[in-house]
Amino acid sequence: MKDPATYRSARWYASNEMRSSNHRSRFMQMGYSREDWHGRPVIAIINTWSDINQCHSHFKHRVEDVKRGVFQAGGFPLELPAISLSEPIVKPTTMLYRNLLAIETEELLRSHPIDGAVLMGGCDKTTPALIMGATSMGLPFVFLPAGPMLRGNYRGEPLGSGTSFWKYWDEKRAGNISEEEWQGVEAGVARSYGHCMTMGTASTMGSIAEALGLTLPNAISIPAADANHIRMSAACGRRIVEMVREDLTPDKILTADAVSNAVVVAMATGCSTNAIIHLIAMARRAGVELTMDDLDKAGREIPVIANIMPSGKKYMMEDFYYAGGLRALMSRITDHLKLDALTVSGKTMGETLEGAEVFNDDVIRSVDTAIYPEGSLAVLRGNLAPDGCVIKPAAMEERLMVHEGPALVFDSYPEMRASVYDEDLDVTADHVMIFRGAGPIGAPGMPEWGMLPIPTKLVKQGVRDMVRISDARMSGTSYGACILHVAPEAAIGGPLALVKTGDRIRIDVPNRKIEMLVSDAELERRRAEWTPPEPKATRGYDWMYAQHIQQADKGCDFDYLQTDFGRTAPEPEIY
Repeated sequence: MKDPATYRSARWYASNEMRSSNHRSRFMQMGYSREDWHGRPVIAIINTWSDINQCHSHFKHRVEDVKRGVFQAGGFPLELPAISLSEPIVKPTTMLYRNLLAIETEELLRSHPIDGAVLMGGCDKTTPALIMGATSMGLPFVFLPAGPMLRGNYRGEPLGSGTSFWKYWDEKRAGNISEEEWQGVEAGVARSYGHCMTMGTASTMGSIAEALGLTLPNAISIPAADANHIRMSAACGRRIVEMVREDLTPDKILTADAVSNAVVVAMATGCSTNAIIHLIAMARRAGVELTMDDLDKAGREIPVIANIMPSGKKYMMEDFYYAGGLRALMSRITDHLKLDALTVSGKTMGETLEGAEVFNDDVIRSVDTAIYPEGSLAVLRGNLAPDGCVIKPAAMEERLMVHEGPALVFDSYPEMRASVYDEDLDVTADHVMIFRGAGPIGAPGMPEWGMLPIPTKLVKQGVRDMVRISDARMSGTSYGACILHVAPEAAIGGPLALVKTGDRIRIDVPNRKIEMLVSDAELERRRAEWTPPEPKATRGYDWMYAQHIQQADKGCDFDYLQTDFGRTAPEPEIY
């Protein structure tokens, strides 16, 4: 058990020098007394609540539950607000600010008298950002997931946030539902606080965090509005105090085995395509080298057994919780897991899975009854994407697994948007829609523009899927034959920049191939004529982002934060 005299916070409070007296005096200025901090672990609660983050609107109250747990265990809680990233609201994309939140998390923990932390996140980019920053800082931490919202409902039909919106929007464009019905969908799809209740990016990243061993067992499965979420929040507060006393730091948890578990669970849940970028970034912060090929290998071996939208047809995360949650799912794939990996509970992953049961075999399938025989994601390579690109085979029409067609190229979002609503557009269901210039540097920030809307002309003909290629991302709630994260991106001269409308494009998902059927000589000629676009980022954080952002296959982290794997920054001098 760690000696309180060696707590990191003791450097601020414990000495008889004037600097410590000043620190103690300022805390007394806020109404605290010596009994609050003396000999107690100081726990930071990094809270990403804001008035404009619907996924985290309950965090204003949950932070008090965490504090209660910290007090119960004999710790001293301090809430430290951090930037709040609302996925649907922040423009051009929260991905632009993921690294900013990671830096803020790391610096909040470094610059304050903190011994351990509870990280409150859930909305898409907040989970990887918080974990990246806290991992780099190296203090004990527990991740507290926001939890999914309640399942949507319209006229007795379950609605999934994002997924059902796309579906009904196409029906509205096709003239199959009225404006009144559409408004009913709008009102029914998001019925409570909490993040998306489909297996979108938020649920994916929560599942990955738990598989990494960074949450309490089954924490990510609890709906945000369930009273169990309140109890879990208090339990996080109690557990982090114990972790500080045990000196259970992230380097003991975030090992290669933990990353392997996260990859396996991601594939089995039918994860978001965003998982690849965030998993690579988090692993590299922990000093674990993870590549696109590692993820593709897992995608060939691990079946999708979570029957949840968008890979599944009707179930949501609420159903997943009632069926047993993530512990139950992991209990069905133990042959693929590293059960000796340590978790924040102080137990091994295997120990946390003891007694787990599945209560609904349709929601959580067995390996033999999987909804898709391979994993959620596949990585394609070829002359169009030499560094790789990503597709979600479990959520696309099977007829498009092998496809060849002419390219229809767009260089800006307004151009693409205007074209898809033009019912005279020269397009067929065989076309391959390409939208470029939307990568990490090109947009900037790599927005979720990759699920290109199917042209209205085709929607009215009954087309609901076609091949779409982009250097952008797409929402984890999205679906379809969308090929994303093309690397290198077009803005820095990747081959995607050389495609012309009419070029033949061929994809072969089973063999992981993507090619533009253009001769090498012609591509060289086009490359000689290509000129880089004018930079969009000219000042402030955007400019700094553009100077240091890595490509999608490297996790889109800043190069100066991944140079020395696993290296933590020095402690501040205290004067």
